[in-house]
Amino acid sequence: MARRLLFLLLCLALVIELALTGGAFFAREFTLYQFGVSLTPDTSFLGYIVAWLLLFVSLVCGLAIWQVQQRTPDYATLCYLLGFWWIGIGIGIYVTFGKPDNLLLDSLKGALIVVLTNRSRANRG
Repeated sequence: MARRLLFLLLCLALVIELALTGGAFFAREFTLYQFGVSLTPDTSFLGYIVAWLLLFVSLVCGLAIWQVQQRTPDYATLCYLLGFWWIGIGIGIYVTFGKPDNLLLDSLKGALIVVLTNRSRANRG
């Protein structure tokens, strides 16, 4: 059951990451505006760099989904990596910019991934 919930949560996370990636690549001004940033040449460049980072995270998430689905023994490595990544992002944005929505969305998502990964590994033995 934990592995199935982990799979579903990773799929949801991938959809969110791909939406942000697409927005950062193809609707940069709109995406930056959603975060309260005006479009300048510098922010446009930074948005482009962030889009590539989001694409990389999406690829890692997709690989983690594939590993969970295929029941590969090392699936937990990427799941823990993504979980702690999102926990750190959520806490970092909250501490630095005072945005509690990121704390709730990213950190909660990351914590759930870590817990579900731990539970799915405990249930397999």
